[in-house]
Amino acid sequence: MKVSKVAQSTARRIFRLCSKDGQVNEEHLRIAVTKLAEEKPRDYRGMLQALRRLLQAELVKKQVTVESAVDLNKATSSKVKKSLCSQYGDDLNFDFKVSPELLGGMRIRVGNDLFDGSVKARLERLQESL
Repeated sequence: MKVSKVAQSTARRIFRLCSKDGQVNEEHLRIAVTKLAEEKPRDYRGMLQALRRLLQAELVKKQVTVESAVDLNKATSSKVKKSLCSQYGDDLNFDFKVSPELLGGMRIRVGNDLFDGSVKARLERLQESL
């Protein structure tokens, strides 16, 4: 379903009103969605869909995936968490994975940002340069 520009801009306005200091207030957003569903203004379905997309994009920004070749010890994982929280904020959701194909190092994805310090990536870059 294609969402009109008016519905998108209205959804962005509602989303900004439900956000404070980069944090989404779930209660305010729930009230706004309930009001939209009850009052059913023109193109309310488009507004709801645009709000859902904005919320999904916000959730993706807060998701962190840390891949390493071996299981990280507590000290290393807490250091990674502390470093990322200082850079991106305290409300991050961490997911630590073991990926032996990395050969060594780590690959960290925070939302759309990717930090690849793995041996596999270095070898691929070296191969491309030759």
